[in-house]
Amino acid sequence: MADLLTGIGVSPGVASGPVARVAAAPEVPDDLPAPSDAAAEADRATAALDGVAEDLERRAAGVGGEAAQILEAQALMARDPALADLAADRIAAGAAAPTAVAAAFAEFRALLGAAGPYMAERVADLDDLRNRAVARLLGLPMPGIPDPGHPFVLVATDLAPADTVTLDPATVLAIVTEQGGPTSHTAILAKSLGLPAIVACPGAAELTDGVRVLVDADAGTVLRDPDDGVVARATAEVAARRDRLARASGPGRTADGTPVQLLVNIGGGKELDAAAAADAEGVGLFRTEFLFLDRPEPPTPEEQEGAYARVFEAFSGRKVVVRTLDAGADKPLRFVTVPDEPNPALGVRGLRTARRHPELLAGQLSAIAAAAARCTDTEVWVMAPMVSVAAEAREFAQQAHAAGLRVAGVMVEVPAAALRAERVLAGCDFASLGTNDLAQYTFASDRMAGELAELLDPWQPGLLELVRSTAAAGERLGKPVGVCGEAASDALLAPVLVGLGVTSLSMAPVGLAAVRAALAEHTMAECRDMAAAALTAEDGAAARAAVRGLTRST
Repeated sequence: MADLLTGIGVSPGVASGPVARVAAAPEVPDDLPAPSDAAAEADRATAALDGVAEDLERRAAGVGGEAAQILEAQALMARDPALADLAADRIAAGAAAPTAVAAAFAEFRALLGAAGPYMAERVADLDDLRNRAVARLLGLPMPGIPDPGHPFVLVATDLAPADTVTLDPATVLAIVTEQGGPTSHTAILAKSLGLPAIVACPGAAELTDGVRVLVDADAGTVLRDPDDGVVARATAEVAARRDRLARASGPGRTADGTPVQLLVNIGGGKELDAAAAADAEGVGLFRTEFLFLDRPEPPTPEEQEGAYARVFEAFSGRKVVVRTLDAGADKPLRFVTVPDEPNPALGVRGLRTARRHPELLAGQLSAIAAAAARCTDTEVWVMAPMVSVAAEAREFAQQAHAAGLRVAGVMVEVPAAALRAERVLAGCDFASLGTNDLAQYTFASDRMAGELAELLDPWQPGLLELVRSTAAAGERLGKPVGVCGEAASDALLAPVLVGLGVTSLSMAPVGLAAVRAALAEHTMAECRDMAAAALTAEDGAAARAAVRGLTRST
């Protein structure tokens, strides 16, 4: 095995320590006898699935933000009646509950894997649900995080959300996974915990318990058996970086004073207080799906208005960009989503849901406007997800303005919108690039496909070219263009995005200090030079290396 392993760094930082691997998934024995009472065995299978869901819901109640939303989505999958029905059918045919449940999950897995990138993203989550249900049925220990009794570097094939949210940063030094991608749940949750993390590192399969490693998530490398001098130098660099970040505060700007708004992403009430306390200039992405999910009918206008007003009040004196309902694909709604849609990721989702249910968008815009009228000190903007053509942007902006909202823009997540950005922006007030979706659609790559993870690297020059063309259109028209995908929190990439013409960056609060410091160290001319170097590189890895050679200390 090579001493130096490479992957994709998804949460910055450097750490060194011994490896501890996640326990293997439970095996279903081949010789389980047929049940004597099929009905009782089916009840046992359903009880196991319900037990898994209840455990996930308990964990969700103890965390906030995206972590809670991910766990709640997993619990919904475990409670899906179709899953229990599939298991019951196999039990009726003579299978024992563990065998039947594993087979039911395998069938779900095949269906989701073929349903496009957004639904295929859930495949890794299904594997975790299967393992937990099977462990319950077999009376085996629940698969999960090891406890070696000392701080360790966690290594796994992949990590389930239910495990990641329980990690203790005082014990887990860093995360390395063989699979996953830069926008996977592991990446999102590791960043929220402030843990260095590397995904899509196939060489990690050969790392054994106890071997010492140095994880450099900034460089995307794992060094096996590093000597003490290498570790000491890396540790000193981390300490210096932390000191530098601690000194950075206030509005974002380049070294020569060009302003770059630094904003936060939020998704619900549980994370509101922490996000509002962050040193940010407002909210660049307020996801509103949390109000609509897991309910049989839409929230009332009064319920919506109250939820929006709480966020606006928390960010009084600052800007809040509200994204209208982004339903469909991996966020199905009982009262909107068509269950047998052939390819949800390419179907009726985001703004397109208004074609079938125009009353949802109209009601949401009215509620946002009413909440904004109650909180006049907050600068409220609104934007639509999944806009593809100029007519959609124009019609949405007209409807938002008519509802009383002064600033209305669009998410650029579809390559067509980026390629025709000038026409799209001509009909609205601003644009925000959702780099996670834009990368998926640009490279036709499932973000959970580990072997394709390099295509989802936000450093890919093809993706950066779409960012550049969108930002250039905004500059010509005098309209702001921001980034609110995971790329915005990459401190090395931030000056590149600004050099491409981006005017704001919105991210998880944990990324603010590093991005602020990186921008403060480079002039606008230097940012443009870094952007040019990235655009002319062969691929994402080469772009990152070229820019690292131009930067001072990021």
